[in-house]
Amino acid sequence: MKIINTEKLPIKMWLEEIEDGALNQAKNLANLPFTFKWVSIMPDSHQGYGMPIGGVLATKNVVIPNAVGVDIGCGMCAVRTNIDNLEINDLKSIMNGIRKNIPVGFNHQKEPMQWDYFNNAPDTYIIQHELENSKYQLGTLGGGNHFIEIQKGSDGFIWIMIHSGSRNFGFKVAKEYHEKAKKLCEKWYSDLPNSDLSFLPIGTKEAENYFNSMIFALEFAKENRFRMVEEVKKCFHLISDGISFDDTINIHHNYARFENHYGSNVMVHRKGATSAKVGELGIIPGSQGTKSYIVKGKGNKESFMSCSHGAGRKMGRKEAQRKLCLKDEQKILDDQNILHSIRGTTDLDEASGAYKDISEVMNNQSELVDIVTELTPLAVIKG
Repeated sequence: MKIINTEKLPIKMWLEEIEDGALNQAKNLANLPFTFKWVSIMPDSHQGYGMPIGGVLATKNVVIPNAVGVDIGCGMCAVRTNIDNLEINDLKSIMNGIRKNIPVGFNHQKEPMQWDYFNNAPDTYIIQHELENSKYQLGTLGGGNHFIEIQKGSDGFIWIMIHSGSRNFGFKVAKEYHEKAKKLCEKWYSDLPNSDLSFLPIGTKEAENYFNSMIFALEFAKENRFRMVEEVKKCFHLISDGISFDDTINIHHNYARFENHYGSNVMVHRKGATSAKVGELGIIPGSQGTKSYIVKGKGNKESFMSCSHGAGRKMGRKEAQRKLCLKDEQKILDDQNILHSIRGTTDLDEASGAYKDISEVMNNQSELVDIVTELTPLAVIKG
């Protein structure tokens, strides 16, 4: 851990180097009047909107929409199977089934999905406005860095891993309440280093509505991943009826919640960061050409009991498409016999070369988590 003491409050970082943009954002957080104790920066950190991805911020009496981000509830699922090997033809069969049954990118379901929670959606404008469309998005992967991956674990078993979020809910909720926060902060003449850090005071109707909308988006994101897990299981059953599955591990890495730290009740924002309480299971994915990890939290108090949410980007999407060599990135995956999604230059934004070295990221957070299982990719579907 490194500590920067140049600002009003310390910045504690579990990484060797941080880009200037992300560091400046961390400094802004450290100078906010309602920041609690310090700002914690995870080893996968990079610049985001207002707050760096891979940041953990505890606040007193306020919630900051941009400290949660635009994909509320984005997170991971992982499931261990009881099989120890997949023949290449079986693996291809499973992947073809996934592509057939799980919509990816901008594709939605052809029919509205049923979910009991739809009947208990909060009566906030943005949730109600998006409710009907969301019925066609449940059980869909989305785009960007979301993925479905089949992996071989260091425990000898085949695993399923899924990365996805709350689809359009998260984006619309974040946009709606960030704009409300901006207007309120302008009205109050709030002195902020950046309007992207506009906040909602706890106790106001706006904060209550944001929080209720966020919780609904979190539940939607979880159900979304679980629906996809069930579809992937069906694809496995096509090759054998004798395959069984352990309980699904599920984690969020974009959210805020009330927690107690150092004797105070605070709002902990994790933006591209994962809860890592003592003994808590977590999931830290790499890129589609590198290992992912099942981890167990150490409950490190200085990180507000958190860890990284992945490897973290070292290149922006457009930068990766400009700078990376398509043939080289394909060769990295082909040489490992990974069934992958790098087809053309537009796919290079999700190539391994666009991400930080996951082994270095894991080394940097050895104080935060213990590795339980290493997972090596066999096949990947990208949104």
